[in-house]
Amino acid sequence: MARRPKGYGLTAEINKKINAKYDIEVEREAREWIETLLGNPLSDDSGDLGSDGMHAVLKDGVLLCQVMNRLQPGSIKKINESKMAFKQMENISKFLEAAERYGCSKTDMFQTVDLYEKTNMVQVINAVHALGRMAQKNGFDGPGLGPKESHQNKREFSEETLRAGNCVIGLQAGSNKGASQSGMNLGKTRAILD
Repeated sequence: MARRPKGYGLTAEINKKINAKYDIEVEREAREWIETLLGNPLSDDSGDLGSDGMHAVLKDGVLLCQVMNRLQPGSIKKINESKMAFKQMENISKFLEAAERYGCSKTDMFQTVDLYEKTNMVQVINAVHALGRMAQKNGFDGPGLGPKESHQNKREFSEETLRAGNCVIGLQAGSNKGASQSGMNLGKTRAILD
């Protein structure tokens, strides 16, 4: 069997596209928000961590669980400090479940393997941003991250206003002035010969 380099073919192309979307500025915003929220730096290095550094810091899920408990105290009862893989993945799963209960959309979140195996760190950072936006929407009094999400703006119309809407002409963009397609031939007609 031939020896192939790691990451070849379609998998390598997909990983390259995902990694190309990683934005250091977006990562910096998320990192600074987490540091402010928890009150301590994520690493000894004050510079940008990059994809590898953020993965190393967040891989065990402990910090994410602490963030969730800061936003909503008691949302994650037990945080596993163990270095065993399934315990770390359990922390990540608990965070994801708590974030969904908090109001984050499932489409804004990531899969457990995206973080644990570092397959999609872009989505992990985007999920932190989604959590920061949701915290603002839910009225969290601490630091915010990104723009505040909008609230529902339901409107009530009076009966008179609704009746006035019935007077609107349907063809406001113009009129066809009675034109139709009757009598038009498109293409060659079918010849029936005896």
